[in-house]
Amino acid sequence: MKKLLLYFSTILFITLTSCDGYNRLLKSNNYELKYEKANQYYQKGNYVKATALFEELIPVFKGTDRAEEIYYYYAYCNYYQSDYALSQYHFKNYYRNFPMGKHAEECLFMNAYCYYLNSPNYKLDQTDTKNAMNELQNFIDQYPQSVRIDSCNKIYDALRGKLEKKERDIIIQYYNLGDYMPDNYKAAITSVNNFIKEYPESNYIDEMLYYSINSYYLLAINSVKNKKLERLNLAMENYLKLLDLYPKSNYLRRAESVYESCKKMKSNLN
Repeated sequence: MKKLLLYFSTILFITLTSCDGYNRLLKSNNYELKYEKANQYYQKGNYVKATALFEELIPVFKGTDRAEEIYYYYAYCNYYQSDYALSQYHFKNYYRNFPMGKHAEECLFMNAYCYYLNSPNYKLDQTDTKNAMNELQNFIDQYPQSVRIDSCNKIYDALRGKLEKKERDIIIQYYNLGDYMPDNYKAAITSVNNFIKEYPESNYIDEMLYYSINSYYLLAINSVKNKKLERLNLAMENYLKLLDLYPKSNYLRRAESVYESCKKMKSNLN
């Protein structure tokens, strides 16, 4: 029991004296010592303490040979604490302040990567996703021969996939609201056309064609005669496109049923 109490007393003493030492260091004007300790804390993974010291050292060593390294480690301190918004800002700021610095390429990439890490689920606002894609493209333009290009392309594709899912959900939402407001069918058709142009290799193209077919058909039902004929023809054209491009699609049977309804409605117009 005495040994256990002695052990905890020793730990407490070390902790308190360590905290006192760090607090004294913060209040000190010995910037050389602060620089040395900041690097030690960083190497040991104590990023909270390192951050406070590096932040104080940035204006002190501005314009010196050490300024670049201090800012570089400061950016990574924020990154390792998972503050990706702040670290993104500092990585980009490093690049602006030291465009020819030895870490310039790395920091420009990390700027984009932090946006990627902050990119939320595809159902949420995709501002950071779009920012990440823009920053990745900027990196590729600046460093087309970089060894990080493959990583950029993989990340870009993952981000693009989020936007693709987001657009798919919007189209389905327009379609589902068409019963209450027919103009939503028009919005669904327009969005499908834009989707196919933007994501021609998407796995959702056959599904999008089905929504376009059905939207044209449902619009035609309550249309005047000339509009009815035009929309029936477009629905049938899209069905034939679906049949040609995706003969094994899971949507083909449902689309065929709509196609037959279109033919029947069209024959009644004559």
